[in-house]
Amino acid sequence: MAPEEITDPADERVADFRDLVAGDRPPGVERGTGPVIVEGVPAVQRLLASPYRVRAVVGVPGRLAELDLPEGVPAYEADKWVLSAVIGFRLTRGVLASADRRPPEDLDGLLAGPDPAAPRRLAVLEGLNDAENLGSIARSAVALGVDGLLLDPRCVDPLYRRSVRVSMGHVLSLPIAVLPDWPAGLDRLHAAGYLSVALTPADDAVDLADIDPRAHPRTAVLLGAEGPGLTPAAQAAARVRARIPMRSGVDSLGVAAAAAVAFATLR
Repeated sequence: MAPEEITDPADERVADFRDLVAGDRPPGVERGTGPVIVEGVPAVQRLLASPYRVRAVVGVPGRLAELDLPEGVPAYEADKWVLSAVIGFRLTRGVLASADRRPPEDLDGLLAGPDPAAPRRLAVLEGLNDAENLGSIARSAVALGVDGLLLDPRCVDPLYRRSVRVSMGHVLSLPIAVLPDWPAGLDRLHAAGYLSVALTPADDAVDLADIDPRAHPRTAVLLGAEGPGLTPAAQAAARVRARIPMRSGVDSLGVAAAAAVAFATLR
């Protein structure tokens, strides 16, 4: 079906996309709620292949034709000026989609995975307060064999528009769960057979390359926020504290880069 034309920025059919600069969510929508917003053709294609239910798609002329939209998905077309007025900024990617949120995964189900005997890797994030860092970590996780994200209660919303955008939509394919009892709840990972590895630049930590992934088929990599890193309590609760060896004079990597190195090393 041909997309319906939108000429009025106040049209209620595109209400999901209104004023997205206001905290990455429409006005009046509480943090961590409301629709998931996805930008760009590649990311929207990943949304369409994900388990998230698509609510609507809107784009400039020509971009919607690049998508293989399933029957029943509302599609709207607007010129770049109307679309900019709706969302509150100039969109360079040409297309947006909204989707219903999914509830967090059952924690025990995430820890077990489809096959409780199979090797498994998780990324465990503490206090990560930057949505773009989280999106970059999610993209590396999918690329480098991580099977899910486990968040402490203070982490930024992994489904913020900026997180989804930086992940190129890959965060939508990752199971995500919250560990409410932090960091004591890490014992649930240990009981499920995971070796928890806390990343830190501390000199007394072991070399990350010394951890043999074949000897530890289930590994959970703990990462803290940019700057402060993991709290002492989280490091104490982990089984291993590990560092990425670097040239002298460089104290640490950014958390997204450190995550990618760790995921690749522990594949």
